[in-house]
Amino acid sequence: MPRVIVTDKLRSYGAAHRQVMPSVEHRSHKGLNNRAENSHQPTRQRERAMKGFRSVGAAQRFLSAFRGISPHFRPRRHLMTVSGHRAEMALRFAIWDQITGAAGRPTTA
Repeated sequence: MPRVIVTDKLRSYGAAHRQVMPSVEHRSHKGLNNRAENSHQPTRQRERAMKGFRSVGAAQRFLSAFRGISPHFRPRRHLMTVSGHRAEMALRFAIWDQITGAAGRPTTA
């Protein structure tokens, strides 16, 4: 059972809270719910990582291509052990190198 319920200022939440969980504290404020509302949106995560685009169109073009590539390098980490994650990432990078042909190129470092 939660200790506190945080919602936006929609009035019907108060009535529902009193009926469903009257013993739990209810906080309703303009900014309290922002983190819960925005943090799990995939577009928001990508926007945070892609700051600096000169236009909305450039960002959209990049995001549309990036959408297919990004999940390849973001396994569901919370479902794996550390050794499993390392093995999975090594496999995924090997696949990526094979597909892009990066394995045969010399590094610049």
